[in-house]
Amino acid sequence: MIIKNGLVYTQKGGFEEREVRISGTLFTDQKNPADEQEVIDATGCYVIPGLTDIHVHGCNNQDFCDADAAAIGSFAAYEASKGITAICPTTMTIPEKRLLKIAETAAQYCEMTEKDSAAHAREAIFAGINMEGPFISPDKKGSQEKSDIRKPDAAFIRQMLTKSGGRICLVDIAPEMEGSEELIREMKNKVIISIAHTNADYDTASHAMELGVHHVTHLYNAMSAYDHRAPGVVGAASDDPQCMVELICDGVHNHPSIVRNTFRIFGTDRVVLVSDSMRATGMPDGIYELGGHKVHVNGKKALLEDGTIAASVTNLMDCMKTCVQEMQIPLETAVKCAAVNPAKSIGMYDRFGSISAGKFANAVLLDCKTLETRKVILRGKAL
Repeated sequence: MIIKNGLVYTQKGGFEEREVRISGTLFTDQKNPADEQEVIDATGCYVIPGLTDIHVHGCNNQDFCDADAAAIGSFAAYEASKGITAICPTTMTIPEKRLLKIAETAAQYCEMTEKDSAAHAREAIFAGINMEGPFISPDKKGSQEKSDIRKPDAAFIRQMLTKSGGRICLVDIAPEMEGSEELIREMKNKVIISIAHTNADYDTASHAMELGVHHVTHLYNAMSAYDHRAPGVVGAASDDPQCMVELICDGVHNHPSIVRNTFRIFGTDRVVLVSDSMRATGMPDGIYELGGHKVHVNGKKALLEDGTIAASVTNLMDCMKTCVQEMQIPLETAVKCAAVNPAKSIGMYDRFGSISAGKFANAVLLDCKTLETRKVILRGKAL
């Protein structure tokens, strides 16, 4: 396959008109007539890397916590159709038995995709499991279930790693919880640990970062406030040059001014756009379930019955577009934070995240005027 006449997002972080060559499932810089039998004309389009969503609970009326392999396939197919070509399906704070079942199901799904890749060719790459809970603070539980919160436990993570076939990617913790330091010391080289759903003060968060935690889940949401005398987790993250921070830009979770200031504080290398989307994403308004709670969905808002913001109902591609069209973030920056930085944050930038020879040929053609998705290419095939 060859993509011609498009403005291609480069590793330098800008756009230039050039050809993109694909051989099999990978991008290539070699000319081969056999690869040019399929030509895509990208005139009037940006050509960007496929996006990676490292924090996504569900969509299309499917939830990762349903622990159903077919549901994961439907979930992944919806994401791919929107230009999100790699995902870290995300759990909730639910009973440990259910979490272990989810890990087993994820392993089964991944084994199925490896054995019959053709049957799953339209599904986003399963990059790993994001464990959002159960090691969180009851004070900042958000839409998580308080009764299922547990103390940080390295032994349980090892169980999850075993059941999932080593596919646990991210593990969220509240660093003020008893046992968190021991978990960090024991597991920091086995999984990526993220600070989340926490009431930690600046010193506690900074200590966790000194121990090896360099990731923060959905910055500002479900965490200690950023105050001029008590800067909390946000201040600690800004002072740790290695720390990557997730940011939800659905137009509900964070005010546009906060988004703009986040980029001023953290720069463009450390912000990771995420959707935090739930099963209602891609579905009509109504009442849905998340972590055992009823969620009322109206437009872009997803609220618990007490008015608490639950998850998002906006996919990552639409979050990226909202960043550009409603929050005045440059397109080059938004693409970097939705494609490049997420892949880097989970240690998979060698596989995807840029249009580079040797990486999976995942790309999206966006209309230069409207940013509407014109075509998605996944593992070298146009969807």
